Amino acid sequence: MAKKNKAAKVAKSKVAKKKPARARLSKPAPAAKIKAPPPPDKASPTLVKQTLSTSGGILRLAPTWVPRSFLMPGRRLKLAHQDLYALGANRGGIDERWFSSTTPAANEGAPWDEGLSYIVHEGKRAFTLREAIHQHGDTLVGPEIWKKYARWPVYSKFFDNLGPIPHHLHQNNAQAALVGQQGKPESYYFPPQLNYTGNNFPYTFFGLEPGTTKADIRRCLERWNQGDNRILDHSKAYRLQPGTGWLVPPCILHAPGSLVTYEPQWGSDVFGMYQSMVEGRAVPWDLLVKDVPKEHHHDLDYLVDQLDWPANIDPSFKDNHYLEPIVAAGGNDSGYVDRWIVYGKIGGEELFTAKELTVLPRTKVTIRDNGAYGLIAVQGSGWIGKHRLHTPAMIHFGDLTEDEYFVSFESARSGVVFDNTGDEPLVTLRYFGPGVNPQAPNIGDFKKGK
Repeated sequence: MAKKNKAAKVAKSKVAKKKPARARLSKPAPAAKIKAPPPPDKASPTLVKQTLSTSGGILRLAPTWVPRSFLMPGRRLKLAHQDLYALGANRGGIDERWFSSTTPAANEGAPWDEGLSYIVHEGKRAFTLREAIHQHGDTLVGPEIWKKYARWPVYSKFFDNLGPIPHHLHQNNAQAALVGQQGKPESYYFPPQLNYTGNNFPYTFFGLEPGTTKADIRRCLERWNQGDNRILDHSKAYRLQPGTGWLVPPCILHAPGSLVTYEPQWGSDVFGMYQSMVEGRAVPWDLLVKDVPKEHHHDLDYLVDQLDWPANIDPSFKDNHYLEPIVAAGGNDSGYVDRWIVYGKIGGEELFTAKELTVLPRTKVTIRDNGAYGLIAVQGSGWIGKHRLHTPAMIHFGDLTEDEYFVSFESARSGVVFDNTGDEPLVTLRYFGPGVNPQAPNIGDFKKGK
Protein backbone atom coordinates (compact mmCIF):
# COMPACT_ATOMS: atom_id res chain seq x y z
CA MET A 1 0.00 0.00 0.00
CA ALA A 2 2.86 2.38 0.84
CA LYS A 3 4.44 1.78 -2.55
CA LYS A 4 1.12 2.41 -4.27
CA ASN A 5 0.55 5.73 -2.46
CA LYS A 6 4.08 6.80 -3.24
CA ALA A 7 3.64 6.00 -6.91
CA ALA A 8 0.40 7.99 -7.02
CA LYS A 9 2.35 11.15 -6.30
CA VAL A 10 4.65 10.69 -9.29
CA ALA A 11 3.68 12.30 -12.61
CA LYS A 12 2.35 9.63 -14.93
CA SER A 13 1.70 11.44 -18.20
CA LYS A 14 3.78 10.77 -21.28
CA VAL A 15 4.73 14.40 -21.34
CA ALA A 16 6.14 14.10 -17.80
CA LYS A 17 8.15 11.03 -18.77
CA LYS A 18 9.81 12.80 -21.68
CA LYS A 19 10.55 15.92 -19.71
CA PRO A 20 10.36 15.84 -15.91
CA ALA A 21 7.86 18.37 -14.55
CA ARG A 22 7.53 19.80 -11.11
CA ALA A 23 5.07 17.70 -9.13
CA ARG A 24 4.85 20.30 -6.35
CA LEU A 25 4.71 24.04 -6.05
CA SER A 26 7.77 25.81 -4.72
CA LYS A 27 5.80 27.38 -1.86
CA PRO A 28 2.64 25.35 -1.21
CA ALA A 29 -0.02 27.02 0.90
CA PRO A 30 -1.57 25.19 3.86
CA ALA A 31 -4.97 23.63 3.37
CA ALA A 32 -8.02 25.54 4.61
CA LYS A 33 -9.64 24.11 7.72
CA ILE A 34 -13.43 24.00 7.37
CA LYS A 35 -15.36 23.65 10.59
CA ALA A 36 -17.81 20.77 10.34
CA PRO A 37 -21.40 21.65 11.26
CA PRO A 38 -22.96 19.97 14.31
CA PRO A 39 -25.90 17.56 14.10
CA PRO A 40 -29.29 19.12 13.36
CA ASP A 41 -30.11 21.85 15.84
CA LYS A 42 -32.75 21.04 18.39
CA ALA A 43 -36.05 22.90 18.44
CA SER A 44 -39.07 22.15 20.54
CA PRO A 45 -41.21 19.52 18.75
CA THR A 46 -44.26 21.35 20.09
CA LEU A 47 -43.14 24.65 18.55
CA VAL A 48 -42.31 23.03 15.23
CA LYS A 49 -45.66 21.23 15.09
CA GLN A 50 -47.53 24.40 16.03
CA THR A 51 -45.75 26.40 13.33
CA LEU A 52 -46.48 23.82 10.67
CA SER A 53 -50.15 23.53 11.64
CA THR A 54 -50.74 27.31 11.48
CA SER A 55 -48.77 27.89 8.27
CA GLY A 56 -51.07 26.02 5.93
CA GLY A 57 -48.02 24.15 4.64
CA ILE A 58 -46.43 27.37 3.40
CA LEU A 59 -43.46 28.34 5.57
CA ARG A 60 -42.19 31.90 5.60
CA LEU A 61 -38.39 32.07 5.59
CA ALA A 62 -35.94 34.73 6.75
CA PRO A 63 -33.29 35.94 4.26
CA THR A 64 -30.12 33.84 4.39
CA TRP A 65 -27.02 35.89 3.54
CA VAL A 66 -23.68 34.31 2.70
CA PRO A 67 -20.34 36.14 2.25
CA ARG A 68 -17.39 35.04 0.11
CA SER A 69 -13.99 36.33 1.18
CA PHE A 70 -12.49 35.91 -2.31
CA LEU A 71 -15.21 37.80 -4.25
CA MET A 72 -16.61 41.34 -4.57
CA PRO A 73 -20.37 41.99 -4.11
CA GLY A 74 -22.28 43.14 -7.17
CA ARG A 75 -24.74 45.20 -5.05
CA ARG A 76 -27.93 44.00 -6.78
CA LEU A 77 -29.42 41.70 -4.11
CA LYS A 78 -31.32 44.63 -2.56
CA LEU A 79 -29.23 44.34 0.60
CA ALA A 80 -28.57 47.86 1.94
CA HIS A 81 -25.10 48.95 0.86
CA GLN A 82 -24.03 49.76 4.43
CA ASP A 83 -24.76 46.12 5.31
CA LEU A 84 -22.67 44.46 2.59
CA TYR A 85 -19.96 43.73 5.16
CA ALA A 86 -22.31 43.12 8.09
CA LEU A 87 -20.51 39.86 8.91
CA GLY A 88 -17.14 41.61 9.06
CA ALA A 89 -14.66 42.70 6.41
CA ASN A 90 -12.49 39.70 7.27
CA ARG A 91 -15.35 37.39 6.22
CA GLY A 92 -15.81 39.18 2.92
CA GLY A 93 -18.70 41.00 1.31
CA ILE A 94 -22.15 39.45 1.07
CA ASP A 95 -22.76 38.46 -2.54
CA GLU A 96 -25.08 35.46 -2.11
CA ARG A 97 -28.56 34.86 -0.76
CA TRP A 98 -29.56 31.22 -0.28
CA PHE A 99 -33.12 29.93 -0.57
CA SER A 100 -34.85 27.09 1.32
CA SER A 101 -31.43 25.83 2.28
CA THR A 102 -30.63 22.98 4.64
CA THR A 103 -27.00 23.04 3.43
CA PRO A 104 -24.38 24.89 5.52
CA ALA A 105 -21.94 27.17 3.68
CA ALA A 106 -18.38 25.81 3.60
CA ASN A 107 -16.73 29.10 4.54
CA GLU A 108 -13.68 29.21 6.78
CA GLY A 109 -14.55 30.81 10.12
CA ALA A 110 -18.30 30.60 9.51
CA PRO A 111 -20.81 29.89 12.31
CA TRP A 112 -22.42 26.46 12.17
CA ASP A 113 -25.69 27.77 10.71
CA GLU A 114 -24.30 29.97 7.93
CA GLY A 115 -26.26 29.09 4.80
CA LEU A 116 -29.17 27.50 6.68
CA SER A 117 -32.65 28.96 6.17
CA TYR A 118 -34.68 29.91 9.25
CA ILE A 119 -38.47 29.66 9.51
CA VAL A 120 -40.26 32.80 10.71
CA HIS A 121 -42.94 32.28 13.35
CA GLU A 122 -44.81 35.05 15.16
CA GLY A 123 -42.50 37.66 13.70
CA LYS A 124 -39.25 36.00 14.80
CA ARG A 125 -36.62 33.63 13.43
CA ALA A 126 -37.80 30.50 15.21
CA PHE A 127 -35.77 27.48 14.03
CA THR A 128 -34.07 26.19 10.91
CA LEU A 129 -35.84 24.61 7.99
CA ARG A 130 -33.34 21.78 8.40
CA GLU A 131 -34.69 21.04 11.88
CA ALA A 132 -38.32 21.18 10.71
CA ILE A 133 -37.52 18.67 7.96
CA HIS A 134 -35.57 16.55 10.44
CA GLN A 135 -38.77 16.24 12.50
CA HIS A 136 -41.39 16.17 9.71
CA GLY A 137 -39.52 15.18 6.54
CA ASP A 138 -42.19 12.93 5.10
CA THR A 139 -44.78 15.72 5.30
CA LEU A 140 -42.55 18.58 4.16
CA VAL A 141 -40.36 17.19 1.37
CA GLY A 142 -42.53 14.22 0.41
CA PRO A 143 -42.26 10.48 1.07
CA GLU A 144 -40.06 9.61 -1.91
CA ILE A 145 -37.41 12.27 -1.31
CA TRP A 146 -37.44 11.62 2.43
CA LYS A 147 -37.10 7.86 1.99
CA LYS A 148 -34.19 8.18 -0.46
CA TYR A 149 -32.28 11.14 1.00
CA ALA A 150 -33.65 11.75 4.55
CA ARG A 151 -33.20 15.51 3.92
CA TRP A 152 -34.00 18.30 1.46
CA PRO A 153 -31.06 17.49 -0.83
CA VAL A 154 -31.10 20.64 -2.97
CA TYR A 155 -31.02 24.39 -2.53
CA SER A 156 -30.87 27.53 -4.62
CA LYS A 157 -29.25 30.94 -4.34
CA PHE A 158 -28.82 34.33 -5.90
CA PHE A 159 -25.19 34.85 -6.80
CA ASP A 160 -24.20 38.50 -7.37
CA ASN A 161 -20.64 39.52 -8.11
CA LEU A 162 -19.07 42.71 -9.45
CA GLY A 163 -16.85 40.84 -11.88
CA PRO A 164 -15.98 37.30 -12.98
CA ILE A 165 -14.93 34.60 -10.53
CA PRO A 166 -12.12 32.04 -10.99
CA HIS A 167 -12.38 29.14 -13.42
CA HIS A 168 -13.45 26.29 -11.16
CA LEU A 169 -15.30 23.01 -10.92
CA HIS A 170 -17.49 21.17 -8.43
CA GLN A 171 -16.47 17.61 -7.64
CA ASN A 172 -18.70 14.63 -8.44
CA ASN A 173 -20.05 12.24 -5.80
CA ALA A 174 -17.14 9.83 -5.93
CA GLN A 175 -14.55 12.59 -5.59
CA ALA A 176 -16.43 14.47 -2.87
CA ALA A 177 -17.02 11.27 -0.88
CA LEU A 178 -13.25 11.06 -0.29
CA VAL A 179 -13.58 14.10 1.99
CA GLY A 180 -16.97 13.18 3.46
CA GLN A 181 -19.01 15.40 1.13
CA GLN A 182 -21.39 15.06 -1.81
CA GLY A 183 -20.84 16.24 -5.37
CA LYS A 184 -22.52 19.32 -6.77
CA PRO A 185 -24.24 19.69 -10.13
CA GLU A 186 -25.82 23.11 -10.55
CA SER A 187 -27.82 25.30 -12.91
CA TYR A 188 -28.10 28.98 -13.81
CA TYR A 189 -30.92 31.34 -14.71
CA PHE A 190 -30.43 35.10 -15.09
CA PRO A 191 -33.58 36.91 -13.79
CA PRO A 192 -34.27 40.04 -15.91
CA GLN A 193 -35.67 41.85 -12.84
CA LEU A 194 -32.29 41.85 -11.08
CA ASN A 195 -30.04 42.32 -14.09
CA TYR A 196 -30.63 45.98 -14.81
CA THR A 197 -26.85 46.24 -15.25
CA GLY A 198 -24.37 43.60 -16.33
CA ASN A 199 -21.55 44.87 -14.09
CA ASN A 200 -17.93 44.34 -15.14
CA PHE A 201 -17.92 41.10 -17.14
CA PRO A 202 -21.27 39.62 -18.28
CA TYR A 203 -19.61 36.61 -19.89
CA THR A 204 -18.97 33.11 -18.56
CA PHE A 205 -16.13 30.81 -19.53
CA PHE A 206 -17.29 27.19 -19.85
CA GLY A 207 -15.17 24.09 -20.27
CA LEU A 208 -12.06 23.90 -22.43
CA GLU A 209 -11.39 24.38 -26.11
CA PRO A 210 -11.45 21.13 -28.10
CA GLY A 211 -7.90 19.89 -28.43
CA THR A 212 -6.83 21.01 -24.96
CA THR A 213 -4.74 18.30 -23.27
CA LYS A 214 -4.11 17.25 -19.70
CA ALA A 215 -0.53 18.44 -20.13
CA ASP A 216 -1.83 21.94 -20.99
CA ILE A 217 -3.80 22.21 -17.75
CA ARG A 218 -1.00 20.62 -15.72
CA ARG A 219 1.33 23.37 -16.91
CA CYS A 220 -1.23 25.94 -15.76
CA LEU A 221 -1.13 24.46 -12.27
CA GLU A 222 2.67 24.47 -12.29
CA ARG A 223 2.56 28.24 -12.93
CA TRP A 224 0.28 28.91 -9.94
CA ASN A 225 2.76 31.07 -8.01
CA GLN A 226 3.92 32.99 -11.10
CA GLY A 227 0.86 35.24 -11.42
CA ASP A 228 -1.88 34.49 -13.95
CA ASN A 229 -1.62 30.79 -14.79
CA ARG A 230 -3.42 31.50 -18.11
CA ILE A 231 -5.93 28.70 -17.84
CA LEU A 232 -8.50 30.91 -19.60
CA ASP A 233 -6.32 30.70 -22.72
CA HIS A 234 -7.74 27.19 -23.04
CA SER A 235 -11.42 28.10 -22.57
CA LYS A 236 -14.20 29.96 -24.35
CA ALA A 237 -16.45 32.74 -22.99
CA TYR A 238 -20.17 33.00 -23.77
CA ARG A 239 -22.08 36.27 -23.55
CA LEU A 240 -24.79 35.98 -20.88
CA GLN A 241 -28.36 36.99 -21.68
CA PRO A 242 -30.99 37.81 -19.03
CA GLY A 243 -33.90 35.38 -19.24
CA THR A 244 -31.73 32.40 -20.27
CA GLY A 245 -29.73 29.78 -18.37
CA TRP A 246 -27.32 26.83 -18.31
CA LEU A 247 -27.16 23.33 -16.83
CA VAL A 248 -23.71 22.53 -15.38
CA PRO A 249 -22.85 18.95 -14.30
CA PRO A 250 -19.98 18.25 -11.88
CA CYS A 251 -16.33 18.30 -13.01
CA ILE A 252 -16.88 20.94 -15.69
CA LEU A 253 -14.75 24.06 -15.45
CA HIS A 254 -16.64 27.35 -15.45
CA ALA A 255 -15.85 30.95 -14.57
CA PRO A 256 -19.23 32.64 -13.96
CA GLY A 257 -19.64 36.20 -15.17
CA SER A 258 -21.17 39.21 -13.49
CA LEU A 259 -24.92 38.78 -14.04
CA VAL A 260 -27.11 38.07 -11.02
CA THR A 261 -27.69 34.33 -11.20
CA TYR A 262 -30.47 32.17 -9.77
CA GLU A 263 -28.80 28.80 -9.10
CA PRO A 264 -30.81 25.67 -8.27
CA GLN A 265 -28.24 23.04 -7.34
CA TRP A 266 -27.43 19.99 -5.27
CA GLY A 267 -27.10 20.50 -1.52
CA SER A 268 -23.33 20.68 -1.31
CA ASP A 269 -20.72 23.44 -1.24
CA VAL A 270 -17.70 21.61 -2.68
CA PHE A 271 -15.49 23.29 -5.26
CA GLY A 272 -11.97 23.67 -6.55
CA MET A 273 -10.59 26.88 -8.10
CA TYR A 274 -8.25 26.23 -11.06
CA GLN A 275 -7.44 29.86 -11.93
CA SER A 276 -4.58 31.42 -9.96
CA MET A 277 -5.51 35.07 -10.46
CA VAL A 278 -8.69 36.93 -11.38
CA GLU A 279 -8.96 40.67 -12.00
CA GLY A 280 -5.48 41.12 -10.55
CA ARG A 281 -6.33 39.33 -7.28
CA ALA A 282 -4.42 36.18 -6.32
CA VAL A 283 -6.45 33.04 -5.63
CA PRO A 284 -5.02 30.96 -2.74
CA TRP A 285 -3.97 27.38 -3.50
CA ASP A 286 -6.21 26.48 -0.54
CA LEU A 287 -9.26 27.17 -2.72
CA LEU A 288 -8.07 24.68 -5.34
CA VAL A 289 -7.66 21.82 -2.86
CA LYS A 290 -10.38 22.69 -0.33
CA ASP A 291 -12.27 19.48 -1.12
CA VAL A 292 -9.37 17.24 -2.10
CA PRO A 293 -7.84 14.51 0.13
CA LYS A 294 -4.74 15.83 1.89
CA GLU A 295 -2.46 13.32 0.22
CA HIS A 296 -3.37 14.85 -3.15
CA HIS A 297 -3.08 18.55 -2.26
CA HIS A 298 0.03 18.88 -4.42
CA ASP A 299 -0.51 15.95 -6.75
CA LEU A 300 -0.98 17.81 -10.03
CA ASP A 301 -1.98 14.74 -11.99
CA TYR A 302 -4.78 13.98 -9.52
CA LEU A 303 -6.04 17.57 -9.77
CA VAL A 304 -6.02 17.44 -13.57
CA ASP A 305 -7.86 14.11 -13.53
CA GLN A 306 -10.70 15.62 -11.48
CA LEU A 307 -11.99 17.15 -14.72
CA ASP A 308 -14.56 15.33 -16.82
CA TRP A 309 -12.44 15.57 -19.95
CA PRO A 310 -14.99 14.51 -22.62
CA ALA A 311 -17.53 17.01 -21.23
CA ASN A 312 -15.02 19.86 -20.93
CA ILE A 313 -13.71 19.63 -24.51
CA ASP A 314 -17.13 18.89 -26.06
CA PRO A 315 -17.28 20.81 -29.39
CA SER A 316 -21.08 21.06 -28.98
CA PHE A 317 -20.92 22.36 -25.42
CA LYS A 318 -23.58 25.06 -25.83
CA ASP A 319 -26.03 22.71 -27.51
CA ASN A 320 -25.71 20.32 -24.58
CA HIS A 321 -25.98 22.82 -21.72
CA TYR A 322 -27.77 26.03 -22.78
CA LEU A 323 -31.36 26.70 -21.61
CA GLU A 324 -34.16 29.02 -22.69
CA PRO A 325 -37.59 29.23 -20.99
CA ILE A 326 -40.35 26.88 -22.16
CA VAL A 327 -44.03 27.56 -21.40
CA ALA A 328 -45.47 24.91 -19.09
CA ALA A 329 -48.94 26.39 -18.50
CA GLY A 330 -51.00 29.51 -19.03
CA GLY A 331 -50.49 32.17 -21.66
CA ASN A 332 -51.42 35.69 -22.62
CA ASP A 333 -55.18 34.99 -22.42
CA SER A 334 -54.95 33.23 -19.06
CA GLY A 335 -53.71 36.10 -16.94
CA TYR A 336 -50.61 34.11 -16.01
CA VAL A 337 -47.80 32.10 -17.56
CA ASP A 338 -45.70 29.39 -15.92
CA ARG A 339 -42.35 28.68 -17.61
CA TRP A 340 -39.69 26.03 -17.20
CA ILE A 341 -36.39 27.83 -16.62
CA VAL A 342 -34.22 24.93 -15.36
CA TYR A 343 -34.65 21.45 -16.80
CA GLY A 344 -32.66 18.53 -18.19
CA LYS A 345 -30.96 15.45 -16.80
CA ILE A 346 -27.49 15.01 -15.32
CA GLY A 347 -26.03 11.53 -15.56
CA GLY A 348 -29.46 10.34 -16.70
CA GLU A 349 -31.19 11.68 -13.57
CA GLU A 350 -33.47 14.65 -13.01
CA LEU A 351 -31.84 16.18 -9.92
CA PHE A 352 -33.58 19.57 -9.80
CA THR A 353 -35.88 21.73 -11.91
CA ALA A 354 -37.22 25.27 -11.67
CA LYS A 355 -40.09 27.39 -12.94
CA GLU A 356 -40.84 31.09 -13.28
CA LEU A 357 -44.47 32.06 -12.59
CA THR A 358 -45.79 35.42 -13.81
CA VAL A 359 -49.26 36.50 -12.64
CA LEU A 360 -50.78 39.64 -14.14
CA PRO A 361 -52.39 42.37 -11.97
CA ARG A 362 -55.79 41.60 -10.47
CA THR A 363 -55.44 37.91 -11.32
CA LYS A 364 -55.79 34.95 -8.98
CA VAL A 365 -54.57 31.52 -10.04
CA THR A 366 -54.18 28.13 -8.37
CA ILE A 367 -50.91 26.34 -9.17
CA ARG A 368 -50.55 22.62 -8.54
CA ASP A 369 -47.14 20.97 -8.55
CA ASN A 370 -45.83 17.44 -8.11
CA GLY A 371 -43.77 18.18 -5.03
CA ALA A 372 -42.32 20.60 -2.51
CA TYR A 373 -40.47 23.71 -3.59
CA GLY A 374 -38.57 26.76 -2.42
CA LEU A 375 -39.90 30.10 -3.70
CA ILE A 376 -38.59 33.65 -4.02
CA ALA A 377 -40.48 36.67 -5.40
CA VAL A 378 -38.54 38.92 -7.78
CA GLN A 379 -41.26 41.39 -8.79
CA GLY A 380 -44.61 42.66 -7.55
CA SER A 381 -46.78 41.92 -4.54
CA GLY A 382 -49.86 39.98 -3.55
CA TRP A 383 -50.56 36.75 -1.68
CA ILE A 384 -49.40 33.14 -1.60
CA GLY A 385 -52.13 31.19 0.13
CA LYS A 386 -52.89 33.15 3.30
CA HIS A 387 -49.43 34.74 3.43
CA ARG A 388 -48.43 38.18 2.23
CA LEU A 389 -46.06 38.08 -0.75
CA HIS A 390 -44.06 41.26 -1.31
CA THR A 391 -40.89 42.05 -3.26
CA PRO A 392 -38.86 44.59 -1.23
CA ALA A 393 -36.92 47.44 -2.78
CA MET A 394 -34.24 47.33 -0.08
CA ILE A 395 -33.40 44.92 2.74
CA HIS A 396 -31.36 45.65 5.84
CA PHE A 397 -29.30 42.84 7.31
CA GLY A 398 -31.53 41.12 9.88
CA ASP A 399 -34.82 42.23 8.29
CA LEU A 400 -37.56 39.61 8.00
CA THR A 401 -38.97 39.94 4.50
CA GLU A 402 -42.17 38.54 2.95
CA ASP A 403 -40.63 37.42 -0.33
CA GLU A 404 -39.43 33.88 0.44
CA TYR A 405 -41.35 30.68 1.30
CA PHE A 406 -40.98 26.92 1.41
CA VAL A 407 -44.09 25.11 0.16
CA SER A 408 -44.61 21.62 1.55
CA PHE A 409 -45.21 18.49 -0.51
CA GLU A 410 -48.86 18.21 0.47
CA SER A 411 -49.65 21.89 -0.13
CA ALA A 412 -47.92 21.92 -3.50
CA ARG A 413 -49.92 18.91 -4.67
CA SER A 414 -53.20 20.28 -3.33
CA GLY A 415 -52.63 23.59 -5.09
CA VAL A 416 -51.37 26.99 -3.97
CA VAL A 417 -53.33 30.17 -4.69
CA PHE A 418 -51.30 33.11 -6.04
CA ASP A 419 -53.19 36.40 -5.93
CA ASN A 420 -51.68 39.47 -7.57
CA THR A 421 -53.18 42.47 -5.79
CA GLY A 422 -50.62 44.94 -7.14
CA ASP A 423 -50.37 47.08 -10.25
CA GLU A 424 -47.49 45.22 -11.90
CA PRO A 425 -46.83 41.57 -12.73
CA LEU A 426 -46.15 39.29 -9.77
CA VAL A 427 -43.11 37.17 -10.67
CA THR A 428 -41.79 34.28 -8.56
CA LEU A 429 -39.08 31.66 -9.05
CA ARG A 430 -39.49 28.21 -7.53
CA TYR A 431 -37.23 25.18 -7.59
CA PHE A 432 -37.95 21.49 -6.98
CA GLY A 433 -36.08 18.46 -5.69
CA PRO A 434 -34.95 15.29 -7.50
CA GLY A 435 -37.41 13.19 -9.48
CA VAL A 436 -40.32 15.58 -8.91
CA ASN A 437 -40.92 16.61 -12.53
CA PRO A 438 -40.43 13.70 -14.94
CA GLN A 439 -42.53 15.64 -17.46
CA ALA A 440 -39.97 18.46 -17.61
CA PRO A 441 -38.37 19.25 -20.99
CA ASN A 442 -34.98 18.03 -22.11
CA ILE A 443 -31.95 20.11 -23.07
CA GLY A 444 -32.55 21.70 -26.47
CA ASP A 445 -36.35 21.36 -26.40
CA PHE A 446 -36.73 25.17 -26.48
CA LYS A 447 -35.66 25.04 -30.15
CA LYS A 448 -38.86 23.16 -31.05
CA GLY A 449 -40.97 26.28 -30.49
CA LYS A 450 -38.84 28.49 -32.74
